[in-house]
Amino acid sequence: MADRIALVTGGGSGVGRAAATALAEAGWTVVVTGRRREPLEETVSMLAERRGAAVPADVTDPASVAGLFETIGARFGRLDLLFNNAGGNVRSTNFGDLTWEQWRTVLSPNIDGMFLIANAAFRMMRDQSPQGGRIVNNGSISSHAPRPGSAPYTASKHAVTGLTKSIALDGRAYGIACGQIDIGNAATAMTERMKTGVPQPNGTMAVEPTMPVEEVGRTIVYMGSMPASANVLFLTVMATNAPFVGRG
Repeated sequence: MADRIALVTGGGSGVGRAAATALAEAGWTVVVTGRRREPLEETVSMLAERRGAAVPADVTDPASVAGLFETIGARFGRLDLLFNNAGGNVRSTNFGDLTWEQWRTVLSPNIDGMFLIANAAFRMMRDQSPQGGRIVNNGSISSHAPRPGSAPYTASKHAVTGLTKSIALDGRAYGIACGQIDIGNAATAMTERMKTGVPQPNGTMAVEPTMPVEEVGRTIVYMGSMPASANVLFLTVMATNAPFVGRG
């Protein structure tokens, strides 16, 4: 695995950092990207044998994404795994009160950014020799069941599911596998609010269980280590007691 190259977007914190550290521990060389260099460098300092590189980029900017992949090509020559993780959200807002700015704040990274990164990765994997690779998109349990007041996020994650299926089909001719991980309540800065309660479908607020974010990293290693002849198309990893099954 020492010569296998992975790219993790949103690699400066949370799920992205957990995935990067787990992949490096498993022997991958990991490129982490995000808008700010400092947290990316901090992630690289945590990688086993510092097996990786920090390459800042804005996933919503086509020119920035092009520069990222030019750097990967120049430094490493290929890409074997993409964890397409970067995304964002806004505070819970009833649909009738949503603004266009809130909508675009979520859809820009969660859809436009995910497309730009996956599209560039697909082309690199298609054109490299030997050909092929694997793309893992970060979905959400919200792609199956929404929370109240989450229309932009939920819509974006439903779109990710469609994108995953399309890439999986179009990638077959080039040895490119594509799958999706749907994460429920991994303990990160984004889930700190769960300690004081989050909106429930019945209008109440409730504290929800979380799981260690390191379990997400282990799951990405598993998905990334599948042989070329196998693919994890969809996988849900979640806190055991999270109110997801039957939510609503």
